[in-house]
Amino acid sequence: MNIDLVQVRDDIRTRKTTARATVDQTLARIARSNSQLNAYHEVFDDQARADADRIDLEIAAGKSVGVLAGVPIAIKDNIVTRIGHTTCSSRILENYRSPFDATVINRLTQAGAIIVGKTNLDEFAMGSSCEKCAWGVVRNPWDINRVPGGSSGGSAVAVAANLCAAALGSDTGGSIRQPAALCGVVGFKPTYGRISRYGLVAFGSSLDQIGPITHSVRDAALLYQCMAGDDPHDSTCAPRAVEDVVTTLEETPRAFRVGLPVQYRKGNSPSVDAAVARAVEFFKAMGATIVDIDLPLTDVGISTYYVIAPAEASSNLARFDGIRYGHRTKSTAAKDLFDLYAQSRAEGFGPEVQRRIMLGTYVLSAGYYDAYYRRALQIRRLIKQEFDTAFAKCDVILGPTSPTAAFSIGGMTDPLAMYMCDVYTVNTNIAGICGISLPAGFDETSQKPLPVGIQLQAQAFAEPMLLKVARAYERVQGGREYPTA
Repeated sequence: MNIDLVQVRDDIRTRKTTARATVDQTLARIARSNSQLNAYHEVFDDQARADADRIDLEIAAGKSVGVLAGVPIAIKDNIVTRIGHTTCSSRILENYRSPFDATVINRLTQAGAIIVGKTNLDEFAMGSSCEKCAWGVVRNPWDINRVPGGSSGGSAVAVAANLCAAALGSDTGGSIRQPAALCGVVGFKPTYGRISRYGLVAFGSSLDQIGPITHSVRDAALLYQCMAGDDPHDSTCAPRAVEDVVTTLEETPRAFRVGLPVQYRKGNSPSVDAAVARAVEFFKAMGATIVDIDLPLTDVGISTYYVIAPAEASSNLARFDGIRYGHRTKSTAAKDLFDLYAQSRAEGFGPEVQRRIMLGTYVLSAGYYDAYYRRALQIRRLIKQEFDTAFAKCDVILGPTSPTAAFSIGGMTDPLAMYMCDVYTVNTNIAGICGISLPAGFDETSQKPLPVGIQLQAQAFAEPMLLKVARAYERVQGGREYPTA
């Protein structure tokens, strides 16, 4: 049985249970399962229990509590917290402690959420499998020999295995939605600038966005509403009011249009195509109009992303030099300051991070900037225009989240093949629009059933419409199985 965030919150408020009991049960499940799954890097047992006791006392005294009071939540370890460490699953930040909380942490704790721990990820959020974590491979709870997806794999596993009620992830090219699909949970990437990035360790600053991973659309909507809104600490945060998506969530949209891109119908596993086909029938039964649309730049999204994102990563990660931030080599063989930088970074950064830094440095270098980086920015604008044209014909776009279900750990060694796992998700970030991954059945061809997901996308700041349509699909689909932890 999955943990329903809203139900847990309501049971604590009405004193059917206590925050302490809820936290104790969560911590017990973590203690039982985490050594196998490796979802968490750090668990805050004592602080979580103390926070739960405080909330129980406030409820018993009749005091007003927040909308998330007593709910245990996990945080991806690239979002800074004053409690514990923030490592980005990298040796270079192994001992780093943040002096401040990210804006999203402040907003969640003010709403009464209890932070139970920090989850593992692909190092610096660079990956699609959670195999590139300095603290070991993260394992899919449906089959521990399979990847959970990435880079927010630890958060997706923690939710899927009931090791928390919900979790935060970050999404630069699909890092919330893809692991959500592979673990059979909901992953929501809001519009760029809708949720503050203040306190998110930067990977690709023009692409990164924080969002929730949950068991249901209802839970995702509640977390989104708690976190969204302008923030003076983040100049890219949109200064506009946040709609009440929770109150309107159960309203089934009328006469809405669902776009089906022709480019999303090739190269997928049969189970993924079948999941999309079932979703089409669901939407038809709801009265939606199905519209064929054309997104011809889908196939160039990966190459565009892997110019822009590494370029920004090269700039952002330059601060980790072993002097101001990060691991510093203990070698005495450094000849000069630049040699010290090189040795510290070689020891601190893993192979995938080094690969992307070198790629980003190359595309920004003299003689190649115009040929690669400037060209990628021009294509980015065309991709945004392509989505604008599509959304003139439809309200949401339907397709797969990932082309396949989870693959075996160690089963994909070609970096280019790994990058193609995000073919349907990267353009959402490039265009700055919103997207959500929903559980949509299973791939039954493997030894154990593996979840597959569908993705819905909507234009920028159309979260109310996107969440309503996603919730309507979820209601029609009915209950789901969950792995036992």
